[in-house]
Amino acid sequence: MLDGLMREVIDAPLNEGGRWLAARGASANAVTLAGLVLGLAAAAMLWSGWSGLVVAGVLILSRLADGLDGAVARARGKSDFGGYLDIVCDFAFYGAIPLAFVLRDPTANGVAGAFLLFSFYVNAATFLGFAILAEKHGLESRIRGEKSLYFTAGLMEGTETILCFVVLVLWPALFGPLAWIFGTLCLVTALARVMLAARTFR
Repeated sequence: MLDGLMREVIDAPLNEGGRWLAARGASANAVTLAGLVLGLAAAAMLWSGWSGLVVAGVLILSRLADGLDGAVARARGKSDFGGYLDIVCDFAFYGAIPLAFVLRDPTANGVAGAFLLFSFYVNAATFLGFAILAEKHGLESRIRGEKSLYFTAGLMEGTETILCFVVLVLWPALFGPLAWIFGTLCLVTALARVMLAARTFR
């Protein structure tokens, strides 16, 4: 829901940063993988019992790299594999953070974490399925910027997920209730996307 607004704010500085990195030889895939490493490092820190500003900073740096990889690709030339690698690393990151909370305290966080991961799984299926059919039907969209895949808008998108993760890192005791709330909203997003697919592809 907030991704469109965020793009208006961050696109210009990201593109400038992407051109700077590209001019110094950085590849988009390397930036993508750096973002994943930072994201997994944040998850490992959470699993180990860390919390607070340090973990939040690592997490935000991970997502900054996730934004910069596309900017580098636009500066150096995009590739289909780059888009594929980006979405795989994104989903690995999105799964790693809830998993870290579950591993940190299985008794308190296990059920809520399993529900959150289930909601991510269903939401991802509706997102990727829609993108596949959109490609088949020749549909294009720039509503979420220039992407390798067709992006459908939703109630819960990347911006909301990152904000939720930052809140959880800073206040880990909130994981249970926030996981149930956020997971439910992800399922609402998935249902809305199914309804959109029914209207679009019939």
